[in-house]
Parts: sequence; C-alpha cells; structure tokens
Amino acid sequence: MPNALLVYPEFPPSYWGGKFALEFVGKKAGFPALGLLTIAGMFPSRYDLRVVDLNVTTMKDSDLEWADVVFTSTMIVQRDSLDSVVEQCNRAGVPVVAGGPHPTTYHEEIQGVDHFLLDEVEEILPQFLRDLETGTAKAIYRAPEKPDVTRTPVPRFDLVDMKDYYSMCLQFSRGCPFDCEFCDITKLFGRVPRTKTPQQMLGELDSIYELGWRGNVFLVDDNFIGNKREALELLPFVAEWQRDRGYPFALFTEASVNLARNDELMGAMIEAGFDWVFLGIETPNPEALIKTKKAQNTSKKKEEDYLLSAVRKIQQKGMEVSGGFILGLDGDDEGVFDAQIDFIQEAGIPMAMVGLLTALKGTDLYDRLKREDRLLEETTGTSVNVVLNYKPEMEAQTLIEGYRRVLTTIYDPTLENYFRRCLNMMEHVKPSPYVSKPVGMNEVRAIGKSLRRQLFSRQGPAYLKFIAKVARDHPRMLTKAFHLAVMGYHFEKVTSQQIAIHDFKEFLAAELESFEAAVSHSVRAGAREVEELRGQMQELFSRVHARYEAMHDDIRYGVEDALESFRSAVNARVDQFAPQAVAGA
Repeated sequence: MPNALLVYPEFPPSYWGGKFALEFVGKKAGFPALGLLTIAGMFPSRYDLRVVDLNVTTMKDSDLEWADVVFTSTMIVQRDSLDSVVEQCNRAGVPVVAGGPHPTTYHEEIQGVDHFLLDEVEEILPQFLRDLETGTAKAIYRAPEKPDVTRTPVPRFDLVDMKDYYSMCLQFSRGCPFDCEFCDITKLFGRVPRTKTPQQMLGELDSIYELGWRGNVFLVDDNFIGNKREALELLPFVAEWQRDRGYPFALFTEASVNLARNDELMGAMIEAGFDWVFLGIETPNPEALIKTKKAQNTSKKKEEDYLLSAVRKIQQKGMEVSGGFILGLDGDDEGVFDAQIDFIQEAGIPMAMVGLLTALKGTDLYDRLKREDRLLEETTGTSVNVVLNYKPEMEAQTLIEGYRRVLTTIYDPTLENYFRRCLNMMEHVKPSPYVSKPVGMNEVRAIGKSLRRQLFSRQGPAYLKFIAKVARDHPRMLTKAFHLAVMGYHFEKVTSQQIAIHDFKEFLAAELESFEAAVSHSVRAGAREVEELRGQMQELFSRVHARYEAMHDDIRYGVEDALESFRSAVNARVDQFAPQAVAGA
C-alpha cells in the first residue's frame, strides 16, 4: 500500500492568520488545509494517507521515513516554508509533488520539486497517480479545463485533529464574475463561478457535524455570491439543516460589495446562520477603483458615500463587515491615507486588512506594469508587506510612510481607535436571531487571559472603557466584545512587528551605505588600512547583532534573509578592498 504524506506549509504571521489571538483560545491555527483535505478525498482506497499541517505541528524524520511520496499545496505567502519542506524532502530522498495557486503561477522558479500538478487537480490526479505507480510520471501535469465541482468529493476532515483549529472551512464555488486588475482569482479559477449542489454542501456539513465540530465554519469562496442564483438556491437548504440541529454552526464568508443591493440574498444568508462577511472594499476613491477595473464598488448614479451605505445595509441586516483595503493604486494621491482611516473608522470595520498593492504574476496589473516598465523585484505578497514590487504613481517613500501611518493609526498601541470603531459597529449591526455562540471553557479562559494581558497594558484604559460601555449598552454582545478585544490585540501585535521588521531593514540599509562610504573614501589600501577596515566591520557586525538580539523571537523570522544579505555584502566589500593592499605591497 503506497504511503502519501500531505504537507501544508506554514503561513507567516499576518492579519488574516490570527496567530496571536489564537493563543487566547488555545488553538494552533485558524483553519485546516482544505485543499489538501479535498485532494485526500480523491485518492484511491489503496493509499495510506497522513496530513502534516506545519501551522499546527512539525514534520519529523519519521514522517518522511514512512512516506513514499509527499504532496504539498501552497499559496504565495507560504513559499518560504515550501522551500524548507522541499529541502527536507530532498535530503530524505522522498519525491515531492507540488500544487496550488503558488506553483500554478510560479512553478518555473521553484527548485527541487519532482512533479507539479497545476491548476485544479480533479481531472489530472487519477492519471498522475497511475503514472507515478508505473514509474512514468511526468514533471508537469496541467488541467486541460476547469473541472466540474459537482464531482468533487467530501474533504477528509477525519485526517486532522479538529481541536487544533479555530474554524472549519468548506467551499461552495470557484471563480468570480468580476475581473479586478490586481486579482489572480479569475486567472486561476475563471470568471464563470462553478458551484456544488445543495446536496453536496449538506453532505459536507454532515461530515464535520458527525465528527463533532460545533462553532465557526468559513465558506472560503472568493466570492460566495458570484453566482447569486445558485447561492439563493443553496441557502434555504442550509437554513433548514441548521434549524433541525439548533444552529450548530456560525457561518462566515467573502463576498463582493454588491451583496448590499440584494435584500433577498442577505436575508437568506442571515436565516442560514451567517453573521460575518469579508468585503473587498479596497479604497473609498472611485477614480482608483475605476482604474483598477473594480467598477462594481462604485455607483453608476455617482451616489455619495456609496461604499459606506453598502456597509451599513449589510450591518443592519445582521452581519458584521470585515474589509480588505489597498494602498498604492493608480489614481491615489496623498489624500488617500486620511480617506482610508476616516472610512474604516466611520464604517465601523474593526477587522480592516490594509495592504500595499502587490503586482502578482499572471494578473492584468502585472502585465500592464510590465508593459509600462514599472515592475520591480518580486515580494511574497503578505498582507503586511512594507515592500513595493512596482513603481507607484505616488512617490514611493510617501506611499510607504503613508501606509505605515494608516496601520499605526487604525491599530495604534493603545487600541483606542480600534475600540472606537468596534462600538461604532455594534451601534449598527442588528444581532442575528439565529447565531448563538455558547460560552464554553475555552471562551472563559480566553476572557481571563484577555483581562490579564490587556487590562494591565497600554491598551488598559481604552479596553476597560470599551468593555464597560458594551456591558451597559449592548449586554447581548459582551462575549463578542471580548472576542473583538482579543482580535485587536492580534492586529496591533502584527502591525508593530511588521513595522519593526521594516525599521530593521532600513537600519541595515543605512549601515551598509555608511560602510560603503567609508570604504570608498579610503585613499590607500595598505595592510594597516585593511586591518582597520576589518575592525570597523567587526564593530558594525556587533552593533547589528545587538539590535537583532533585542528583537522579539516572533520578529526575527522576518529579517533573517535581509541580515544574511547584509553580512554577505559587507564581507564582499572588504574582500574587494583587501587585494588592493596585496597588489600595492
């Protein structure tokens, strides 16, 4: 019986990952590896399968000794971890199979992988497994067309320990009808959303319910309402399923802003048990939205405050709104920073994911910027990258400084602005009559940790005022208030860490520039001068090392590559200088 090890690489800390909030509730990761678990359901029964989620555990030597082959699935932000996984497998002599969005777009740049399964794999996995078993497997397999997702099996949730995760996740549809310039979803999954049947979705709900799951369930669709007709057909089935079991799941998903225009759809989502939705808002600047081909976020009637009105309608129906925002779009000017802050605060969006624009390979934006000779080096595309991989219309340093200001304002160290918009949200969200989240021991422990960690910190005054006001004015939302407080702790910590990483890299750049100047101004290259230069180099390394050691362990991961590059550059410059002394001797 072949042994297949399914490995999910690690995510770096980000707003979306919730790493620092998970510590409060005793969970190791936000969500299981749905793609790998779905693939696991496609394997023939003769395969023995194991899942190693590196966000939960480590990959041991014994795992690789057991495995005949390793399968991985990654998104772009996981690529550093994928490199480590591949290196470990190569050392152990275990063949690696890579798939997912990152390899689909960047496979030509990935080293050490034996076989790539690109695009969606429903149609190509069976042939690949047959070829693998006969020793004729090719290096690259590519799906000839978009698969029929009504044939996709129930994910193998039995392969993971559900207690490790904050939420389970399911997928109803793939694809999006909108073709935003910066987004790669339509390139990966198409513009015609393909949906599963209601019976499939009920089967998947049954699967996690029977395995004992109760609580949050994330429908991971990039746009749940991409096919509104099919979504409306599904939702009454889900509502009935939930009613029959006493609403065991609180559902949340991602959708486009035009959800606010459809009362019937919002009402059906509420009855099905949705209480939270993520919107790709991007910017309150209509000009920038039009330029990036996101006209669906603008009003044809040129209504003032169209986006704010859309958020309000969804909140008043009973769903909290989280939002994605982008800085650096063409059409933005220096006024965009205050506009973003003001919109996020006024709309009452506690969880606002603000990122610098990244030109992803394969997108229309990437192609346009390449034609305009505006592309720079690649980045990992994390939600808190203080790095540009393109030349913006705005002066680059102005953009980066403005981005930092937005982050440090909406997630300031005291969390005063954060708690203010939490209260704003509570003033406008109608509590769902269907979603009731019981307070168990995990929640009690989380509240205790929140009180100990936040009340006696810089966040204390704003935190205490927030909790007291919710207890007085919105007592039904008191448990929600503690959840929001914990999330605020996470967001502020991610913000401060990413700013610290950026500052350290700026420090390295300044030190390298200063050292280069010292070398360039040396008028002689005798043995004495070389010795003095080596002494300066050691002093420099000591100074940099001291600052590195002063950083928290959670931050160091983000500077190690830059630190190694810095050391290499300094050593190379000294090595270039030294031969001159030998030549002149």
